[in-house]
Amino acid sequence: MSKHTKLNIGLFGFGVVGEGIFSVLKQTPSLNATIRKIAIKHLFKERNAPKELFTTDASEILFDPIINVVVELIDDAEAAYHIVSQALKQGKHVVSANKKMIAAHLPELIDLQKTHKVSLLYEAAVCGSIPVIRNLEEYYDNDLLHSFSGIVNGSTNYILTKMSQEKWCYDEALKQAQQLGFAESDPGLDVEGKDAVNKLAIVLKHAYGIDVHPTNILHQGITHLHEKDTQYAAEKGNTIKLVANAVCINKQEVIAFVLPTFVGASNKLSSVDNEYNGVLIGSKLADEQFLYGKGAGRYPTSSAVLSDIAALRYQYKYEYKKSSSLPEYTLSQQAVLRIYVSYSAQHQSLIDDLIRVEEQYTCEQRNYCIGTIYLKTLIHVPWFYKQGVSTVLVSIIPDLDSKDNMEIAELDYSVETIYN
Repeated sequence: MSKHTKLNIGLFGFGVVGEGIFSVLKQTPSLNATIRKIAIKHLFKERNAPKELFTTDASEILFDPIINVVVELIDDAEAAYHIVSQALKQGKHVVSANKKMIAAHLPELIDLQKTHKVSLLYEAAVCGSIPVIRNLEEYYDNDLLHSFSGIVNGSTNYILTKMSQEKWCYDEALKQAQQLGFAESDPGLDVEGKDAVNKLAIVLKHAYGIDVHPTNILHQGITHLHEKDTQYAAEKGNTIKLVANAVCINKQEVIAFVLPTFVGASNKLSSVDNEYNGVLIGSKLADEQFLYGKGAGRYPTSSAVLSDIAALRYQYKYEYKKSSSLPEYTLSQQAVLRIYVSYSAQHQSLIDDLIRVEEQYTCEQRNYCIGTIYLKTLIHVPWFYKQGVSTVLVSIIPDLDSKDNMEIAELDYSVETIYN
């Protein structure tokens, strides 16, 4: 495929993004791309496109020899996997925005892409219009990355912004986010941290060459947070953000998790408010780069999808260079986290799981403590997953070799500056 090759597109899904893609392609003849057929669930619904374009039969797209590009924009992850894998097997290039599907099936999809010599592009799956994947693939392809930390979910960020700046309660902020279209009617994927961890799993592949299923990454959303937590953060000059982290703790090991996090005013992520996303990429050569923009919605997502469609004219594909480069990175749990935990009296025993307690406060309404805990311990303690207990990251401390008897308090290489 060259820039002169006509892109005959089969589109799955005609929601706000799909309709936006259709509209822009009509107005951009320079892309030399045309939507030939659109697969939808309900054929008789009124839509802003000619009726003859629509079908409920996926095979009309998947087995049409003229269609050479499939753009997948549906919500159902398993149905999307069937569509995308079948399209790749038929030798069609694929553009997708389905982060849940990609995160769960990325190794298999990469194998299909290689076997059938086609492209699978999914910039829109991570942070919408912010070119995270393309930057990791191209700009940082030979650079050693120290860290990736980002606000990658606009719905939760909008809710936390309203709770912090306007003192709204969680339910009020969530309702407003739904009314504005930033959160779904069933917001679980966003507020429970699942959307963010799906994106983090994709980032790990491009940043470090690590294959990991999102269910194997520690994550927690914002549903456990208590109003006292935002008050405490404000008193200390911080805000709470839901942050996805991938941090290289030595030459070959990376820790990764999604947690509510105290972010200080000097950190660029503190200025990322409402439905916006922001990403900090720390590298050996380029130091720290900050990417900022709208991560979701009709136009940001459409922008990323169109960028991928345009890239197909130049035979662009992800090369996954970090998967074959040295050092070979592995996912590790060998780190110590400094955390803030607030809890009701019935969960007082959770303190026993901490390495040490640095600060503690108890009262009738709500208790809290600040202490250190091994990442590998936090993953398994039952209280971390219970309602009534909220956990907020303060900082990360790389673990010591088991033979080293230094005290945690004496560590001089904390990466606390990532947040503060």
